[in-house]
Amino acid sequence: MNDSKSIKKSVWDMALSRLDTTMDLLNLTSGLKKYLREPRKILEVAVTVKMDSGDIDIFKGYRVQHNTNRGPAKGGIRYHPDVNLDEIKALALLMTLKCAVVGIPFGGAKGGVVVDPRALSARELENLTRRYTFEIINSIGPERDIPAPDVGTNAQVMAWIMDTYSIDKGYSVPGVVTGKPIELGGSLGREEATGRGVVYSLLSALKVNNIESTNYEVAIQGFGNVGSSAAKILYDLGFKIVAISDVEGTIYNPKGIDPHSVYNHALKTKTVAGYKEAEGMAREDIFGLPCDILIPAALENQIVKSNAPGIRARFIVEGANAPVTPAADGILKEKGIFVVPDILANAGGVTVSYFEWVQGNDAYFWSRREVNLKLRDIMERAFYQTYAAAQEKKVDMRTAASMLAVERVADAVRLRGIYP
Repeated sequence: MNDSKSIKKSVWDMALSRLDTTMDLLNLTSGLKKYLREPRKILEVAVTVKMDSGDIDIFKGYRVQHNTNRGPAKGGIRYHPDVNLDEIKALALLMTLKCAVVGIPFGGAKGGVVVDPRALSARELENLTRRYTFEIINSIGPERDIPAPDVGTNAQVMAWIMDTYSIDKGYSVPGVVTGKPIELGGSLGREEATGRGVVYSLLSALKVNNIESTNYEVAIQGFGNVGSSAAKILYDLGFKIVAISDVEGTIYNPKGIDPHSVYNHALKTKTVAGYKEAEGMAREDIFGLPCDILIPAALENQIVKSNAPGIRARFIVEGANAPVTPAADGILKEKGIFVVPDILANAGGVTVSYFEWVQGNDAYFWSRREVNLKLRDIMERAFYQTYAAAQEKKVDMRTAASMLAVERVADAVRLRGIYP
């Protein structure tokens, strides 16, 4: 069995293993360890949908709230055929740590439905979204749990969730979700926020390594919202994008690729494959191509024990959640690759979601420039705090980020206490 498939089943176990290692380094009590390992709430629901054919189909849905000690739960909703409870639990845990490491007052949550959204019509997708919202409606809310877009969902899906929730309440509740359309109270800059946060993290990583130039080659694995945004921003800053991949394949051109042009191609064809200005390759070939910077921005468990030895990048910035397995982590460390971990590098999305939540609560909205400057400030502060901790404790960036995050969550648990 391919190791990337076998480890996918244990993504929750891998998340817990990393958490346990961190908690041991912090010498947490056994009680706190038990508390932080256990999600606060797990919902599994049957999402009943009337299809265009008139038949009824049922899809399995989840919503997990891992921790709410630092504030309301926050996390995306994923529509994907491979969604499973272990994955959702692991991603909720990562959200807890992500919010803590960048210092925003949220806990962690995640949701998902086992479905291929591309196989549904627009009407069916709306029906599924509204029914899923109805099934979890008592567990979400602007002071309780605030969903956002993730893989397979977008601003339109958030609009349907907001509308369904608002109809139930009898009045408009824009704060129930973030990542909404601008017309419904969304924030400027939210769509590209995760990719922009990846760029800010990369620029900080280059700076602490005494690199000021942008004359570096970048490979982007995954060309969805995160990967495409990061690619376009980096290209505009002067970096050379040499490779891009998606589920259909990899395109490569050592002379450089214009991601704006690739984006337009992908809008028409639904894939980067077939782009005429680059050589086509297999999807997994991107991990062995020569580059200075690799940005995994697809799904979890993409860099594994079998392909990690072939990676030739000097820097890896994790645009996706949990794209590197623990076994691969050790190999990357031995190779001397500087890794900016997911809970730090891709926290731009949840940070601007926080901005959207604040703006909605105040009914006062900021310019795109204000949003981007505030995002840069938070991302840079979090990076340098993590880097300082890594230097002080003589650990890698992933361990340092985890230690900062877990300590902040543990402090919140101690200060609030256990009721009753």
